[in-house]
Amino acid sequence: MRSLFGSSESTSSSKGTDGDRYPRHSSGWKELLKHLQSQDSLRILDIGPTSSTNINFITSLGHSIYMANVVEEAAKPEWVVPGEGGEPAGFDVDRFLDNNLNFSGRVFDVVILWDTADYLPESLVAPVFARIQQVLQPGGLMLAFFHATTATDTSFCRYHLTDTDVVEIQRAGSYPLLHSYSNRTIENMLKDFSSYRFFLAKDSLREVIITR
Repeated sequence: MRSLFGSSESTSSSKGTDGDRYPRHSSGWKELLKHLQSQDSLRILDIGPTSSTNINFITSLGHSIYMANVVEEAAKPEWVVPGEGGEPAGFDVDRFLDNNLNFSGRVFDVVILWDTADYLPESLVAPVFARIQQVLQPGGLMLAFFHATTATDTSFCRYHLTDTDVVEIQRAGSYPLLHSYSNRTIENMLKDFSSYRFFLAKDSLREVIITR
């Protein structure tokens, strides 16, 4: 994790080779941008590969930002619980959350999850949503993307914010896409939040704005 409240400094630690940026229309980001532009001094949690563009943009709006790249962290072997014969017996969920999503009592007004859930081990997905629900202010908003397919040509990406309804997508590593979810499954994952709204998209990404 990297604490970046009020800072415009960033370094990227994602694996793989960064590629060109590609624009993508995002109805979810369009709605969230309106919220950010109408509010003052919000605390934003960006859960994805570090983007200096996002840091500079969020702070230019007068908000503070905190970043956590949990996909990169979850791919490290140190969280695997060894079983008999050295075979993996599970994922150390509690220790992972304590080390990577422990905000020391800090709460957030907005969480941008991107497509993080699709790249996490299955045993970690529900606990991550539970932790986000705990640290998101009542009435706070979360923007999340979900892949509708686990196509093998899907790349793990960094998403860069803009001041329009477009986000810029850039390859950020070689992590495999582990999940795709139906709308019903996503609704079950969000059952502890007060409401959510799906947005139609022309590509394989579903967009959801969730309210705590």
